[in-house]
Parts: sequence; C-alpha cells; structure tokens
Amino acid sequence: MTAISERPLVANHRSVFSAVFMDTVITIEIVKAQPDDACHERVSRAFGWFDHVEQRCSRFDESSELSTLFRARTGAPVSVSPLLFQLIEFALAVSQASGGAFDPTVGQAMAARGYNRNYRTGQETTHRPHATRETSYRDVMINPEGGTVTLLKPLVLDLGAVAKGFAMDLAAAELGCFPGFAINAGGDVLVRGRNSADAPWRIGIKNPRKPAELIETLVVSDGAVCTSGDYERPRPDGQPGHHIIQPQTGESASIVASVTVVAATAMLADALSTASFVLGRKRGLRMLESQGVDGLIISPRLELYATSGLSKYRR
Repeated sequence: MTAISERPLVANHRSVFSAVFMDTVITIEIVKAQPDDACHERVSRAFGWFDHVEQRCSRFDESSELSTLFRARTGAPVSVSPLLFQLIEFALAVSQASGGAFDPTVGQAMAARGYNRNYRTGQETTHRPHATRETSYRDVMINPEGGTVTLLKPLVLDLGAVAKGFAMDLAAAELGCFPGFAINAGGDVLVRGRNSADAPWRIGIKNPRKPAELIETLVVSDGAVCTSGDYERPRPDGQPGHHIIQPQTGESASIVASVTVVAATAMLADALSTASFVLGRKRGLRMLESQGVDGLIISPRLELYATSGLSKYRR
C-alpha cells in the first residue's frame, strides 16, 4: 500500500495526512485529533478504501476486477463483487438520468486519445483489442438479483467519474468519530463538521483559465464539492482537448469550461459534474436542479451560472 505521510499541527488541533491513489494526491485533515495510534488507525482505514476501490475498478490495471470483466465473452453474464456492481449500477442510473451525457462506456475512446497508461508503472494498457467506440450505456446489462454484469458489445468501461467519489464516501464513513474532517482528492472535497477554527469549511473553486487563482469560494459544513474542468487533464499526446468526452462524438466536450457540484455524497457530485459539463449551461443547470443538488457552471468566457440554491453556500 502507498506510504502515508503525516503533518501533525497540534497548535491548531488538527493533523493532516496524505497519500497517492488514483493518480492524485489524497489529503485527509482531522480536526481536534492528536497524532495518536487511534487516529492513525482510522486514517489508515480511510486511505485503504482508495486502494481497495482502485484495485477493483481501475481500467489501467489489467489485473483489476474491471479489466477482468472486459475480457469476458461478449454477451455472457459475469458475476462481480458487490462493490463493482454498485458502481456500475450507479453509473448506468446517471447515464439514464442524463440522457447519455454521462456514459461509462467511453473507455475505448479515452484510450484512443492517449489516456491508456498506468500512472504507477507507465505501462500501456491494451484493454480489449477488438473493442468498439460505437457503444453506449445501453450496451451494459445488469442483474441485481444475480449480481451479474453483461457486456452486449466488446467495450471498455471507464468508472473514473464515480470511483474516486465512491472511495471518498467510504473513507468518510471511517472518519465519522471525529468532530470535523476534510478529504481532498485532487481538488474534489468532502467535509463534515467544522474546521480547526470552529467555522464551516471554505472550499475554493479554481478559475478555469487561471487555475492558480480562485474564481469563487463556497462555505460548506457537511457535503461534497466536486469539479469537472477542461483544464484538469489535457490530452497526453499534446493534441487539443481534455479528458471529459462527449459520448456521442468521442471528442472533448467544449460547451463550458468547468462545472462544480455540491451534493450530499462525493460520488453523486462527481458524476453530476461530469454529466452537466457535457450537457452545457442550460441543460446542465436543469439536470442539477432536477436531482436536488446545487452547482456552478462557468463558461469559456468565465461567465458564472448557478442553481437557485447555491446562494446558501456563498458568503
């Protein structure tokens, strides 16, 4: 397992831990926690979920359960673990709700654009050599009673837009004994309680054209704030574009510059930020409102469009 580093900040009654999983730095801040064995154990278990979810759901690791699913015979039901089943089931539900704007079957299109190397080893992943890019979420069938997944075409699933958020939610369940904590996974943040100053957490939203600067700040006590932006993961081959794919075209979505979603869970916020990015401003806002979450959509010209309820997080 990846080594966990710690920065105890006892003067501020907090401890900060970090480790690398899912190709990003994960930071956990515990409020009013001394750096003792009990704190270390809880944090280690929280980080363990990132490791566990990555081992199950990474398409970049050919030994993962998800990669094993790709290699199964097309049309054959495959029994999968409850964790992988839950992620696929959730991803398909978001696909249905978004009319296909969110689609986990874009894995082959992403691989073709250069997103095909294991970040730990640098090894290129081959996936299914005959996988087609002409797929949709409708080509994946699930059987809740049997816990099986059937791929109706040779395809590659990418669960990146739900797996990290799911791991954040599982990690948060391990940290519920603390009066306050924050999990930061590459800019996606989940918080509970209050910070070391006994105030709600302040979460910055990056300016998509100057990512070193903030364009907005939200104040949150209990919830997840996840952002999808066109500046986050440019194409590895140096060609124009980024990692958020328009499923119908296989090209990078370009209607907006970033979408930030505030939701009760990180998995929901992460998935809906991706879906709304593809949908664009008007349809994206409608979807966020219909799902009972709040969000901020930023246009390429840095115009800000928010759901009606986002004001309660702006101070």
